[in-house]
Amino acid sequence: MAKIKLKQIGSPIRRPASQRATLKGLGLDKMNRVVELEDTPEIRGMIRTVRHMVEVQN
Repeated sequence: MAKIKLKQIGSPIRRPASQRATLKGLGLDKMNRVVELEDTPEIRGMIRTVRHMVEVQN
């Protein structure tokens, strides 16, 4: 299955608890951290929720 690389570019400070929880669910907890995840509809939905705090890389 395809993979997606995500980089956290925004801080969860002063964000709703649901957005902080979504970042943790994606495996992101510090600025500039990069994770590689499976490309599934569930992951895409989580990315859409916090699109202002993450960057999709190739």
